Amino acid sequence: MHETPPPTPPGPSTPAAGPPAAAPPPSAAQAEPLAHGLKQRHLTMLGLGGVIGAGLFVGSGAGIAVAGPAIVVSYLIAGALAMLVMRMLGEMSAAMPASGSFSVHAERALGRWAGFSVGWLYWFLLVVVLAVEATAAAQIAHGWVPAVEPWAWVLLFMVVFTVANLTAVKNFGEFEFWFASLKVGAIVVFLVLGGLAVFGLLPDTDPVGMTNLTGRGGFLPNGWSGVVSGVLTVVFAFGGLEVVTIAAAETDDPARAVGRAVRSAVVRILFFYVGSMLVIVTVLPWTAQQAGLSPYVKVLDAIGVPSAGQIMNIVVFVALLSALNANLYGSSRMVFSLAERGEAPRGLLKVSGGGAGGPSGQAGGVPRRAVLASVAFGFVSVLLNLLWPDTVFLYMLNSVGAVLLFVWALIAASQLRLRARLEREAPEALSLRMWCFPYLTWLTLAGLLGVLVLMLTDGAARPQVLWSAGATALVLLVAAGREWQARRAGAEGSGGT
Repeated sequence: MHETPPPTPPGPSTPAAGPPAAAPPPSAAQAEPLAHGLKQRHLTMLGLGGVIGAGLFVGSGAGIAVAGPAIVVSYLIAGALAMLVMRMLGEMSAAMPASGSFSVHAERALGRWAGFSVGWLYWFLLVVVLAVEATAAAQIAHGWVPAVEPWAWVLLFMVVFTVANLTAVKNFGEFEFWFASLKVGAIVVFLVLGGLAVFGLLPDTDPVGMTNLTGRGGFLPNGWSGVVSGVLTVVFAFGGLEVVTIAAAETDDPARAVGRAVRSAVVRILFFYVGSMLVIVTVLPWTAQQAGLSPYVKVLDAIGVPSAGQIMNIVVFVALLSALNANLYGSSRMVFSLAERGEAPRGLLKVSGGGAGGPSGQAGGVPRRAVLASVAFGFVSVLLNLLWPDTVFLYMLNSVGAVLLFVWALIAASQLRLRARLEREAPEALSLRMWCFPYLTWLTLAGLLGVLVLMLTDGAARPQVLWSAGATALVLLVAAGREWQARRAGAEGSGGT
């Protein structure tokens, strides 16, 4: 296995004095103290299952309600945008795998302010969304066992996944492997059954033909404005793939592992999403769908699958727990990476004994303080969601509503800068390349800006953009203050020598 010498980016011991030095050559990953307990199968299934969640199984109904059969086009557009972002992120992560992933890339490409800002914004996004997932899973479990209150279920879920993340990283990998396997399996079965129903090959079914795609207003019942509204509804369902590049740092061969995971994930996920939507709007009229109700349940009921509602409840429940587990993992690694670079309290750097030297990571190497810090804020988010869901927590949720788009934009901006450096200084590290560079990168940035502008024109989405912009501005202000302090300290140090 060929390895190039690791760079020496600023670590926790680097004094915060003077203007930021030139970033080191982006030729390889720095040595991580984390365990290498994740295997290729874990990473591959994390990539496949990471974005298959409640947003697809339930939230897609809202997209169909506004776009009609053209929701297929909406998913194609949103999926293409996500696929391009992941290709860029995969290129950088294969060349420079790190537990901080795009936060590390942003720092090396644009400066410490960028790494600090995107890292903390993403951490905040994960720990807030974690509360939504825990609460939604608790509501489903409460429906099955009414004697147990939702808050008790939330507590149980948080404790179980905290313990899993405090032990060897392979436990996180195993949880996600089986969660993702169930979700992927459910999608495959749905596609098979739906396809058979379309062609009338199931008992008591007739071929559907093109009736539901062309009737009731046609393929574009609400015009292209409906397609655009559909994009705004579904684009955030693709969030979550970023965790793959964070997890890659804890595999035995990060560069190869992340390249394989990204290659296999993006196309298959696009197939699962677009294929599912095509089956749904072909089997049933788009007018049969409603926001808040799973279109998958409606299709399964229509083709005669018994207990379809309960089956999908189980799948959604697993999807929520999977997302909770992945978000806890991703947030802990992101804040650990920030601490490594002196952008978070140094006390978060401590890892459990054994480090990466244990067999398959079983001997330790888990950032337990980072896990506990993330889960502590997660508990606060859950409490706010339970006590004030329509006030305090709603404001928090709005403040992260568009953060994913900001993160994706910084990924694209970082890739623009780092690709040129990699081609100049370490072309052998480019094992996974962005297509049609730099044209598709610029097109992606324009697409992300377009989505933000469209959100501003949408009454329901506008508060998310404004609150998220406020949260981003606050983080950028803190980052600017830190830069100013560092420069001032550097100037004073230079004057005293």
